Amino acid sequence: MAIIKVEDIAHVRFAVPDLALMRGFLEDFGLSCFEQGGRLYGKGSDGRPFIHATEPGAATFLAVGLRAASIADLEILAAQEGVAVEPLEEPGGGMVVRLADPDGYRVEVVAGQQCEAPAPCPRPRFNSAADKPRQRETIRLEPAPAHVRRIGHAVLKVSDFRASERWWKDRFGFLTSDEIEAAPGVPLGAFMRCDRGDVPSDHHTIFLAQLPGALGLLHAAFEVESLDDLMLGHEYLKVRERQAAWGVGRHIMGSQIFDYWKDPFGNELEHWTDGDLFTAADPPAKQTMQALLAVQWGAPHPMFAGRMAPPPGLVAFVTALQLRLKRLFARSPKEA
Repeated sequence: MAIIKVEDIAHVRFAVPDLALMRGFLEDFGLSCFEQGGRLYGKGSDGRPFIHATEPGAATFLAVGLRAASIADLEILAAQEGVAVEPLEEPGGGMVVRLADPDGYRVEVVAGQQCEAPAPCPRPRFNSAADKPRQRETIRLEPAPAHVRRIGHAVLKVSDFRASERWWKDRFGFLTSDEIEAAPGVPLGAFMRCDRGDVPSDHHTIFLAQLPGALGLLHAAFEVESLDDLMLGHEYLKVRERQAAWGVGRHIMGSQIFDYWKDPFGNELEHWTDGDLFTAADPPAKQTMQALLAVQWGAPHPMFAGRMAPPPGLVAFVTALQLRLKRLFARSPKEA
């Protein structure tokens, strides 16, 4: 049994040496920005007090926030972990429990924040061969940044997937949607969603991935209003000469239509729309690393975009070999 079951991701937190430079990018990306107490905050249109926070300092990822159902849940978590429930002295107030996962990632579990009413969100009207709801009216879109609605998920690179998986599930009640294998019996990560019972939850809120290279945040993802909104955002960022990372395309796991960009400090942020939703009754699945890196349509993963792109099977084979070797040498003499 998990200590508590979180409801959603709440925010991501960074440090950068130039808040004005970060603000310019975030506004182009579609966040509403403001400064308070020496920090820069970004909001979506869902009424949450903030979903992106930046403070002055050397450029780095600082923390991921999760949203608990109540302050009572925070007290249960804090008592189990031997830490304090503290006031969250930031926009929206509320309370927070601060933890560190096995790789030292800061995890800020919040509750009791004061939220505004969500802004209206236009319902897209797309005509298809099966259904034509838009009649006697045109579509005329104006150039503009995408409209970020909310934060959806974060992807963390970990040093030991199974250890991290246990830690996140035991404390926050996450459920596996898709486990990724580099080879049969060689797991490298999992897309994990919140357990909200019969209430549908995003396919993933946290993705833990044991991949080669330095640890850190791989990306944070933000839901936008619609496909049109995502494409307008893509064109706006391109005109502003922001650094594209990957997109536009549709993922396999989660099914999201995606578009990735890098902020001026190298952090990767994703726009997405049209993702899968599951309840607690939906069983986990297993997928290959090839499926993780593939798309259903659209821009190929940057690893496979060049003329000398490696075969996806070779990438999976090498990754599986690295994981097997790491686990072999990590065993104690008694286990070996």
